[in-house]
Amino acid sequence: MVKITENQTCQTVMLTYEVPLGAYDELHGILTAAYEDFLSKQKGFIGAAIHSNEAQTRVASYSQWASRDDFLAVLRSEHMQKVNRQLGDISKAFEPVLYDVQTVFGD
Repeated sequence: MVKITENQTCQTVMLTYEVPLGAYDELHGILTAAYEDFLSKQKGFIGAAIHSNEAQTRVASYSQWASRDDFLAVLRSEHMQKVNRQLGDISKAFEPVLYDVQTVFGD
């Protein structure tokens, strides 16, 4: 399960997608299948969430991994390279960025 806390040692990965009108369902289906069937079963996977704006033209994916190396190993896998090509074909743009939590507000 995704949990955001200060001083955590896990790797946070955020991906944002710009999606043409009408392409959200396809992109969401590919992302959901990737998380359910592959990513969630990989070493170091902690949790993930998929978010979209109301118009379903912007999608954000948030995941946590035990370490940067765990995430990079999965990212380099043949399976994820294929999935990322599919996502790239559907979206106008997408970009994965690795983050470290700096500050958390609220409970």
